[in-house]
Amino acid sequence: MPVVSSPDQIKTEILSYLPLHMQRLLNNLKPEEYQLLEEIRLRCGQPLLVRIGERELAVGEDRLTSNLLHGYRVKQEDICRVIASISDNSLYAFEEDIRRGFITIPGGHRVGLAGQVILKQNHIELIKNFASLCFRVAREVKGCARSVMPSIFNTPQILNNTLIVSPPRCGKTTLLRDITRCISAGSPRPGMNVAVVDERSEIAGCYHGVPQLDVGPRTDILDGCPKDIGMMMAIRSLSPQVIITDEIGTQADAGAVMECIHAGVHIISTAHAESLEELRRRPILRKLMADGVFKLVIILSRRNGPGNIDQVIRWDAP
Repeated sequence: MPVVSSPDQIKTEILSYLPLHMQRLLNNLKPEEYQLLEEIRLRCGQPLLVRIGERELAVGEDRLTSNLLHGYRVKQEDICRVIASISDNSLYAFEEDIRRGFITIPGGHRVGLAGQVILKQNHIELIKNFASLCFRVAREVKGCARSVMPSIFNTPQILNNTLIVSPPRCGKTTLLRDITRCISAGSPRPGMNVAVVDERSEIAGCYHGVPQLDVGPRTDILDGCPKDIGMMMAIRSLSPQVIITDEIGTQADAGAVMECIHAGVHIISTAHAESLEELRRRPILRKLMADGVFKLVIILSRRNGPGNIDQVIRWDAP
């Protein structure tokens, strides 16, 4: 399958935000390593780390190494330079993103933030004194949903409400994105109006509200919007045939899902779980499954790499 994010793209869209000496270290990656690059982690006083496929490696002066003692040690000034770079020297303009714990950069890549969290009335007011950053590479794997699309559709214009289930780093969002693209573009069925409630800016990877990743021509995106609020907004104002969102897990999410069903809108979403058995142990998801909300369950793993489809289950509620 074609994977978007070539070495040149990664250098332009991600490495350009790093100090020059870090760019020089990471320029030593091989083309095939860029293709598998998932994360770049900077922790103050700790080695510069990269995750390449299943391997987590330290970045040394002339090579990648599994020996963390040989990795370049990230300095506080490195963190400060990166923060200034990704915020265009204006942290004030990114206050809302910082409160959510990440900043999205061009290309749809996300930079996770960690540091001193300041609370006000049990809500995050701001994060300051940043101590670590995590660049997560956004990728498109166009065509990865091809095998599940026939199961998602019952008829050309009626689809099964679908839940994609897996632990973290197994490709849920990548699969969800390609499903969105296929439904919106009309591949292989006629295209449908889709609303994406992208609370964590992962599905469409919006930068200044504009999707950086291909989610199709008939797709409207509510970026950074809480799922329960966004689903209601979409029903009222966007006339979607399908609503797509990620990580259903709270009672408010479940209530919004039920409102969508009652409004005749189809739902495709994801959930964190290792297996169907673990899914059943989560009370909110168990209730949705028992009520027959989701008719199709797709279970992913990393058994043969991210995006491995373990099971496609047609769900009939007891």
